[in-house]
Amino acid sequence: MRYLMLSKNYVTIKELFLGFLNVDDTSEKGLSDITLEELKSRSLEIDDMRGQGYDNGANMKGKHQGVQKRFLDINPREFYTPRGCHSLSLTLCDMAKNNVKAWSLKSLCQTQWESRVESVKAIKLQLVDVREALLQVGEKDNDAAIASEATSLAKKELGDFEFLVSTVIWYQVLNHVNIASKKLQSNDMHLDNAITE
Repeated sequence: MRYLMLSKNYVTIKELFLGFLNVDDTSEKGLSDITLEELKSRSLEIDDMRGQGYDNGANMKGKHQGVQKRFLDINPREFYTPRGCHSLSLTLCDMAKNNVKAWSLKSLCQTQWESRVESVKAIKLQLVDVREALLQVGEKDNDAAIASEATSLAKKELGDFEFLVSTVIWYQVLNHVNIASKKLQSNDMHLDNAITE
């Protein structure tokens, strides 16, 4: 939470981490209700607020039904700003989607960075074994389509210089994102450390 500390000669912007909330209902209504209850329990008036910021999830940022819309219905001066961390996540997802070679091997889930980095790591560290396995499938599989696709992947994709460089770069990027993501999700994370991460 950000607030202004007013004194006689100057105004200071302060930040305060209020804590984590247990949530059972992640719908727009459930999230806004629990947030409003928390604010009320701390004697914080929603009419005094001038801003709100969330990740880019539809249930949070939705203009028509999201939490931001519910709060704006109560207080139209509470402007919404998307959070940068989730925007980074979406940017990385878009980068991966636009890299055909990254998607030709395994579809990657939208938020699980650990599964992404492990997929790329397996290929990066065992490239020769993966190529050999694909060649064997190409030679021995009874399904012509599977055999053809396996041979094509082994010869064209895994031997391609662009693919090899992309694998190394993606592993470095995803590994750093995964480490930061785990730290940011830890129960003892403080706002100042989160900003550094």
